[in-house]
Amino acid sequence: MSGIAHHLVKRGIEHTQDRYRTGSFAQDGDNKPFGPPHAVAAALVITSLLWFFALSAVQYVYGGVVATLTMIETPTATAFKVDPAESDEADAPLLSTEEKKSAATEPELFYVKTKPITSKIRTTVRHLVAEAGPWARFRGLQVALAYHFIHHILLQVLTALFGGAMISQSLAAVVTAVVLCRLQMLWTHVVISTPSEKKWYRRFPTIDAGKKIILPTAVWALAEQATIYVPITLFMVFDLEGYLQNPAAFNELSPMQQKSVMLASFAVMMSGIATAVLVVFPASVTLKRVQASLLPEENDSIVPFDRTFGGKVQPQVLGGTGVVSMLDAWKTFDWAARFRLVKLYAKIFAIQVSTTVLFVLFAVFQVRMINGDYVLY
Repeated sequence: MSGIAHHLVKRGIEHTQDRYRTGSFAQDGDNKPFGPPHAVAAALVITSLLWFFALSAVQYVYGGVVATLTMIETPTATAFKVDPAESDEADAPLLSTEEKKSAATEPELFYVKTKPITSKIRTTVRHLVAEAGPWARFRGLQVALAYHFIHHILLQVLTALFGGAMISQSLAAVVTAVVLCRLQMLWTHVVISTPSEKKWYRRFPTIDAGKKIILPTAVWALAEQATIYVPITLFMVFDLEGYLQNPAAFNELSPMQQKSVMLASFAVMMSGIATAVLVVFPASVTLKRVQASLLPEENDSIVPFDRTFGGKVQPQVLGGTGVVSMLDAWKTFDWAARFRLVKLYAKIFAIQVSTTVLFVLFAVFQVRMINGDYVLY
């Protein structure tokens, strides 16, 4: 959705610039001047930047911070002790002391599972603000900026070394992710832990910890590339490239052939969605939970988090590995948590769509205001 909006805004700016260069500022069937071209272009650029920052904030806070906390939170249970009530039977006063002791029962314990903090976006953000201050929703932003900056540079260098072929670019993306795995794990630790007095660059995971997440990181990076290669492979198998290069060829087909092409296009689109849900989703959750299992002992988690993963992980001081396996990381992420995360992603998508629609409508309104179609009284 963000790509579509970006394309529309870009086309609007290009159209305005073309009309300015050609001097054609009259509307179709109207001799009224189109309006100041620089004002239209400036309005579209400013609106595009605001839209970009709004969507980036939504993606970072909800798709990054809140989603990561949802992946690692372990709902807690509260125990309530209920003492047995004294017997109200008529013969109770006649019972001997021994009989009363034998009739007495142990207190009953009832466990009530508390609602997860990450069950709602609002409760998660409120919890973060209460625990770490008003800017807690953007926690880890410095690490994220450093990661993406270094990732971009390293990816460009490796792509140039490996060659410009598509498979080479994918290989460069996987290698880049593996090389920066410690920096990515640092971001996860900053996000899921309580505020620390240490600067973020002094909290780097150890090299030994970095070695333990090489495989999960590589699997996640390969899963990301699969969302590109699976649709492209089907696109080539169905021979849809010709219709992309020459759209007029589609009109020359028979109705049955047109239906076949549309079904093939739908299959290509669904393959990308299926890959994201069935491959990328588990890989992302697994990676985050493996990274979280390596959170240093001196750091407390900002949401309830079972470091033992249901007894699957033992600390290194007790002879254990100190890290959860990839299989256990996914298996201990129960269906309730999976549904909660899917629901979060659905909410994020709805927020992004509504935000994009509002900005597109606002951009159209701006252009028409500058053009003089609307007059404010």
